Amino acid sequence: MQIIEKYFSPLSPLQTSQFAGLNRLYRFWNERINVISRKDIDNLYLHHVLHSLAIAKIISFNAHTIIIDAGTGGGFPGIPLAILFPGAQFILVDSIAKKIRVVETIIKETGLLNVRVKNLRLDAMDDKADFVVCRAVTDLPTLFGWVKKNIIPGGTNTLKNGLIALKGGELSGALGPLVLEAKLYNLSDYFSEEFFITKKVVYLPR
Repeated sequence: MQIIEKYFSPLSPLQTSQFAGLNRLYRFWNERINVISRKDIDNLYLHHVLHSLAIAKIISFNAHTIIIDAGTGGGFPGIPLAILFPGAQFILVDSIAKKIRVVETIIKETGLLNVRVKNLRLDAMDDKADFVVCRAVTDLPTLFGWVKKNIIPGGTNTLKNGLIALKGGELSGALGPLVLEAKLYNLSDYFSEEFFITKKVVYLPR
């Protein structure tokens, strides 16, 4: 928890309690269904929660903003962002039913009222949102092709509506034709931990 408070303060008592509770919940469920690498569970807050919250370093979602978490897996980045932005609405989507069941349980036990979950493929999703966020899904040109239809043009946030992806490593070649539209943010500019040296946020406007 200390590392979350280092970069995101002040938190409300409810937010502090919700973030703190994730440790117990993920340890409990990860022993039953592997939603995080079991070798990595001790790094839950650094590698998963804080990494998810990196999106909040480039945008602070307005109230009533709708965000789709595409390929949420174990609930990242959607669950940490939903705690940080209780006024926004989140839709967490994944095609793997057992992961969605775990995510749904964690949402309920955390007391999050601004999150819905859907068990389906991204290319079959018809919800509309202001932003799509993701972490560790497929290559960005493919992903953007799947979700562009779900993003409402325009927007009222500091960034125009679009796709925000957490990625690592060298990305210029991986962006393909999107390289001219994409804006890259180096997470080492915001976080001092070694884990973030190669990590980036990629923003693609709709």
